[in-house]
Amino acid sequence: MTQAVQVSTEVRDAVRDGRPVLALESTILTHGLPRPANEELALETEERVRAAGVIPATIGLVDGVPTVGLSTDELVALSRDDRAVKASLRDVPIAMAKGLSAGTTVAATAYLAVQAGVRVFSTGGLGGVHRGAAHTFDESADLGALAELPLVVVSAGVKSILDIGLTLERLETLGLSVVGYGTTDYPGFYVADSGFDIEYAVGSPDEVARIATARDALGVRSTLLVANPVSAELQLSPELHDRVLAEALAAADSQGVHGHDSTPFLLDYFTKSTGGESMAANLVAYRGNVDLGAQVALALQALSGPNATEASSTAGASAR
Repeated sequence: MTQAVQVSTEVRDAVRDGRPVLALESTILTHGLPRPANEELALETEERVRAAGVIPATIGLVDGVPTVGLSTDELVALSRDDRAVKASLRDVPIAMAKGLSAGTTVAATAYLAVQAGVRVFSTGGLGGVHRGAAHTFDESADLGALAELPLVVVSAGVKSILDIGLTLERLETLGLSVVGYGTTDYPGFYVADSGFDIEYAVGSPDEVARIATARDALGVRSTLLVANPVSAELQLSPELHDRVLAEALAAADSQGVHGHDSTPFLLDYFTKSTGGESMAANLVAYRGNVDLGAQVALALQALSGPNATEASSTAGASAR
């Protein structure tokens, strides 16, 4: 771990002692939710993770310092900071030099988590390949970063405003393993089924942990992506989703919104046009991912205990 990263004593001790830790991103607090919902979610999420017997490690930048394991005071301050920026991995050194506070994206959070020795990370929806990328080359930095980091990342798929088909193709090209939790229907953030299928499903946190252990035994350094769909009962209505998505894309095109501005524009359009229903689905998906991530962290801890060698051998044999 580089000395540039500050790790809380609690997280540092848990990693050292082999206790389960779950990484959490902070852009949902700085840029994803309105106040006071962002602050309430930050505190609630930490409590959820602790209640599961896992140490939460929310990650962000505090006055230019990359921090793994934000304190309660730091969470509150970041949630209320009008000047906080959104930092992907490429932005972190700049924010450090300028002394900026920042919410970290999936790419930045994942990198800092690995620096601190954290193995599991839960988020809402991943970034991916943007619509029209064949002409714009607009692709989230999340994909390239995760291709080089040996994590388990639990998400509700990629954001449905993106080109999901092309994103799945890029994930395959980059060598990222993708499994669906209880399904081979790839989820689309707000909806349980994006209309695209994936090859493998898993049925338990233990199975996820065995796959990650097999990967590590092979020395493969790329993220295992666990696609955890929002429940069909609580998803955004697929008909409403498709209608609003078409309207949002047309609005972005007519207003000349593109590049890194497109995602916040489209997500905000969804929130306003669905009367908050999309945000409700977002929060349900996020909480489900946090709960599953905590269970995966516990399962990985079990495989890393006294019987770790035997478990690793079993995982390797199963992989073959």
